[in-house]
Amino acid sequence: MIFESQYQIMDDTWQAFERNLCRLLLYEGFTNVRLVGQTGDHGADVTATREGPQGKRRWLFQAKHWKKPVGESVVQETIKALYEYSASVPVIVSTCGFETSVKEHQKMLMAAGIPLQLWDSDKLVERARKLSDVYTNTKIPRSYQQPAIDELVKAFFSGENKALAVMATGLGKTFVAAESIRRIRENCKAQVLVCAHTNDLVYQLERAFWPFLKPSETTLIWNSYERPKMEQLQNADFTFGCVDSVASYIQLGKMLPEYKILLIDECHHVGSSMYDKVFEALSAGKPGGTFALGLTATPWRPDEIDLTDYFGYPRVSIDMVTGLKKGFLANVDYRMFTDNIDWDALKNIQGKSFTPKQINRTLFINQWDDSVVYKLRETWREQTNPRAIVFCGTVEHAIIMRNKINSLGFCNAAAIYSGVSGGNYESMSQYKRSRILSDFSEGTINVICAVDIFNEGIDVPDVNILVFQRVTHSRRIFIQQLGRGLRISEGKDKVIVLDFVSDIRRFAAGLSLKDSLLEYEKVSTRIDLPNKVTFMKVGGEDPEAETFLRQWLDDVVAIEEADEDASVLKFPPLLPGGKV
Repeated sequence: MIFESQYQIMDDTWQAFERNLCRLLLYEGFTNVRLVGQTGDHGADVTATREGPQGKRRWLFQAKHWKKPVGESVVQETIKALYEYSASVPVIVSTCGFETSVKEHQKMLMAAGIPLQLWDSDKLVERARKLSDVYTNTKIPRSYQQPAIDELVKAFFSGENKALAVMATGLGKTFVAAESIRRIRENCKAQVLVCAHTNDLVYQLERAFWPFLKPSETTLIWNSYERPKMEQLQNADFTFGCVDSVASYIQLGKMLPEYKILLIDECHHVGSSMYDKVFEALSAGKPGGTFALGLTATPWRPDEIDLTDYFGYPRVSIDMVTGLKKGFLANVDYRMFTDNIDWDALKNIQGKSFTPKQINRTLFINQWDDSVVYKLRETWREQTNPRAIVFCGTVEHAIIMRNKINSLGFCNAAAIYSGVSGGNYESMSQYKRSRILSDFSEGTINVICAVDIFNEGIDVPDVNILVFQRVTHSRRIFIQQLGRGLRISEGKDKVIVLDFVSDIRRFAAGLSLKDSLLEYEKVSTRIDLPNKVTFMKVGGEDPEAETFLRQWLDDVVAIEEADEDASVLKFPPLLPGGKV
């Protein structure tokens, strides 16, 4: 049980206390539940929204995992945070109760119209016991998800001991994995170890699994911040671990519990010594060992590691193009802009073959932020409920783009990032990121200018405009970023992608995507394929540039995946009309 007893509450870490509070709120019907507690959280640990007689109201929770009662200073801090977060209902949650003066203060605030609630550990246990011990997930698997779930469940009970699921971003691979494991555990009470390579992803995975767990089922986080005791590991139904922490434990000569399932999310990262230690300790994927289940949207690797050695050949495989072709993903209107190409510079290039680095230095003019902003404003009018992510390369660039967008007044933009590398900007706190994401989810922020954080393993509200300004030399990151706009949602007709990236390999990626979609159109019985890739100038289509690039980039797949210093480009012939 999430809050089984006072002893269990006190024995948990303060981090687990806050997460279990979030889980309780989700089970009770709260929405948009966000854990924001961290240094600099401005007096809030959790925010959530609840529908009531007065409409939707934001609740703010201050959680104190203390060994002493909460005093009046916490009340003052919480009320100050109430206004900071634009919340309506303040709640203080305390493991050891409240001083008498706090309850007197509560009466004064209630009389003044501020509905302060006080929850102690007895209240938490009482609320948890009122929950029905059932799964809260109400989503029915989509038509393509059901066969995937059936296939993974079949793989577990067939004794093959391994399975690989490749599903593009936006297709719900975590949903498929969680529902598969839920069904497996209905017939086999297997302990589960879920591993990932970053702390953010570990926390995200635990949260994603909550709707597939009964309130009585227990979870643990295992990373450098939270180190569960052996007894806790032995008893937990689900352990969500950072691979480095699990491998370090093994290096100390300690034994892992007898996990029946090892789930690796973003499994294209396997092959490191840390992952190998976990696989060896559990005999994962081998006869008689732990069932190894790998999930990835992007199975490509730059080295010689073969994922099939760990997980076998894919039991499920739905890539992005297949998802687009069959309507599993939102329709995409992809627009690649060529205004930044300096065609005249090509006349001065000498040689028979060229590297992407050489061409990028010669071919492209400097960044063109103003044109991007005006084009975004123009595109804004094409969508019914516009929401956008602008992918930027640096913190400074994200802030510049935010300011330029806001200066035009057609929407409300914010910059969001995690760490910084040099420059005059401090790292953005978890509090600020959570506040921005919450406002983005609720629609008070319409555009996010992002650096790095929307690449891998981060779910965001459905968006219908993506703007690429960041050069990335990784096919995997490009696909993950594009996938952020491909999720289907009610009322969403398509995602419009504005690609201003000045990199020859990105043009190759665009041509490859276009060719894949056109090939499907030739064999499809459908009259009109809604997905399209168009080469554009700011003033309209640019078919001549596409023709030139297609002649140049003969093997688009090889160039798309080429190293920056690989000599893969050949000088093309002149186009009709004398260009170049």
